[in-house]
Amino acid sequence: MSDSGAIGPAGAPATASAADSWRVTLPCTRAEAEAIDAASDLAIDAVLMTTEEVEDDVERWRLDAYMDAAPDAAMLAALGALVPSAGGRAAEVVQLTDEDWVTLSQQGLEPIREGRFVVHTSAHPPTPEPGTRAFLIDAGRAFGTGHHGTTSGCLAMLDRMALDGKRFAKVIDIGTGTGLLAFAALELWPEADVTATDIDPVAIEVTAANATLNGVEGTRLIVADGTLDDAIVAHAPYDLVIANILAGPLVSMAPEIAAIAAPGATVLLAGLLETQREGVEAAYRACGCTVEARDRRGDWTVLRLAAGAERYVPTQPFDPKGRDGWALDI
Repeated sequence: MSDSGAIGPAGAPATASAADSWRVTLPCTRAEAEAIDAASDLAIDAVLMTTEEVEDDVERWRLDAYMDAAPDAAMLAALGALVPSAGGRAAEVVQLTDEDWVTLSQQGLEPIREGRFVVHTSAHPPTPEPGTRAFLIDAGRAFGTGHHGTTSGCLAMLDRMALDGKRFAKVIDIGTGTGLLAFAALELWPEADVTATDIDPVAIEVTAANATLNGVEGTRLIVADGTLDDAIVAHAPYDLVIANILAGPLVSMAPEIAAIAAPGATVLLAGLLETQREGVEAAYRACGCTVEARDRRGDWTVLRLAAGAERYVPTQPFDPKGRDGWALDI
């Protein structure tokens, strides 16, 4: 069983908290799950999560909606409209306690290893291994525990680049979530200047706490909408740009990401479904980038691109429309 993704109200980053929350569950298909995960404009005040219940069965998926109040008829109707394959089937409605949230946030999160990195939660400490770097990242208020293919794929891509001898002096992780990818970059290139940003102030708080917990020092943290922050722009260009968010924001942000990339910089993109890959690649090709590598993980794809030989200059003002729905990973 694998999680496809999760988005919060109107596409905002999902957060798990609070006693007496509620969960609504409906069956769905993979196509419906992909449409939900890719949407950036769902006006539903709930955290939405889609899950594959039977591996490789496109008809056996599940939609879970988490909310902080008992669902009314309008909420149930809105959720039902997202999954027409359910055929009007009555939704399962469950009230959750604090204990339920703790269990949900930690279940199945055994340590994972990608290259030299081991990512684990407090509930599942790893067995120490020589030559590895362990990061303690608990599930909770921000995304990026490493257990989703998007984040694990990025870790693998970063580790592979280091093994291939790539060196970076200035790194930015856009939509950092828990800070994991920024921490990994700093571990691989300890002399690098690393910036981690997120549109969600809670994610930056979580990243700061995780940095302390894992003994990571020197990461610059910025709350920002995309690259639209004076400190980010003033510090450009970056020779490694990481953005693990969603396809919609990646496309919308292509010109501004290209604009802060140094000539020939590496751009690492994740959070996109394979079905969305061509659209994302086209957006970045239009900004002078070329695809160097792809890493497909189930339905998800990680892209490594190279910026153009000359620094990209946008031809029109940036448009923040379309970038609702930031960090994806759980």
